[in-house]
Amino acid sequence: MTKRILTSVLVALAAISANAQNIQLHYDFGRHIYSEEKTRQNITATFEQFSADDLGSWYYFVDLDVDKDGVMGAYTEVSREFTIAPASESSSFAAHMEYDGGMGRGGSYQSAALLGGAWNGHNADFSTTYSVQAMYKQFFKQTKGPKGYASFQITGVWSTTFANKACTFSGFIDFWRGEKDNHHGKLVILTEPQIWWNVHPKVSIGSEVEISNNFIYNTKNDKTFFMNPTLAVKFNL
Repeated sequence: MTKRILTSVLVALAAISANAQNIQLHYDFGRHIYSEEKTRQNITATFEQFSADDLGSWYYFVDLDVDKDGVMGAYTEVSREFTIAPASESSSFAAHMEYDGGMGRGGSYQSAALLGGAWNGHNADFSTTYSVQAMYKQFFKQTKGPKGYASFQITGVWSTTFANKACTFSGFIDFWRGEKDNHHGKLVILTEPQIWWNVHPKVSIGSEVEISNNFIYNTKNDKTFFMNPTLAVKFNL
């Protein structure tokens, strides 16, 4: 499972505090739904941290995928944004730089660097926030594995808190150019909407559904579309 920090949520948090961090624990039902995913993780533990400064913001997260034998993989994304100019009182443009990579039991994941722009915004009380990013994406050659290639990525991120702050609906959607084994291009789609019940300012209970096409590596058949729900708890630190 790949999760991304909901940067639009953190934009709102940054208005209150220069730092925000949380831990999420997700029990994944995917291995019980699809025979193609019998080796999928049982649990994903995610640590996310965001910090703002005069120039923009830093963000990183680490995902640890766990099965009954222990940690089976780790994935991280690290990004830096530099605020360029306000577009209005409630939105601004930023330069976005990012590195993605990690490793599993079978070896390292193909890492990538991204560079582009972001349009970030919010409503008057920050209860609804959003971010749209358009980036050049460079996949790096692996010593034993796929060759490097140039790509692109478009990302949308959203969050809205409602019912007197009792509930939050948030998520992201990514589109990027991947490559098939024959090196022909393919459009990869990944989205992870989340719903949270905020039982306490520090604790939320909810669910995430990972919906993807051409994202999960499947050698058993030609199936490319998967929906993997989770049951989750989040602790704000």
